[in-house]
Amino acid sequence: MLVRRMVAGDQSAMAEFYDQTSALVFSLALRIVADHGAAEEVLLDVYAQAWHQAGAYQPSRGTPSAWLLNLTRCRAIDRLRAGRRTPATEQLAWAAEVAADAPSPEALSAAAEHCRLVRQALATLSAELREVIDLAYFGGLSHSEIADQLGQPLGTVKTRIRTAMMRLRNLLAPLNAPLPLLEKDRSR
Repeated sequence: MLVRRMVAGDQSAMAEFYDQTSALVFSLALRIVADHGAAEEVLLDVYAQAWHQAGAYQPSRGTPSAWLLNLTRCRAIDRLRAGRRTPATEQLAWAAEVAADAPSPEALSAAAEHCRLVRQALATLSAELREVIDLAYFGGLSHSEIADQLGQPLGTVKTRIRTAMMRLRNLLAPLNAPLPLLEKDRSR
């Protein structure tokens, strides 16, 4: 498994992990922060964190890609919250000069399919459940911030988020399978 090799300090495993998952990580970061430059910074932070904390990955809690997407979500929300406290005063000129490798057509296709399935699953939720999920996971709001914004009790917001997450988990069970590219590494 690539993550085990990363724990052992194998830089080629990290490069392979990045190649296989970066399109998915970038698209999630961009969806949350809604800024190309900020999404690139989140991407770099996520992979640095994954490299340093690969030993913290627990296979019993999900696939490597799910672990990585959770890191991405947390980093992107942290980025949003930091931006609310201190607005950026200047653009980093060098960021525009950083060359990025384009993801493969297969990776883009897999990411698009994942996005389609997630949108389809979200569409099956009631408007109340979709609203709290959107505010929590894409808006980066805490439970109490959502309760304040919607004028609802905190317990109601927490219950709706939990209900929505349980339904989404069941609907998106096929996405919990390891990425096909990561699966081949297990046979080594």
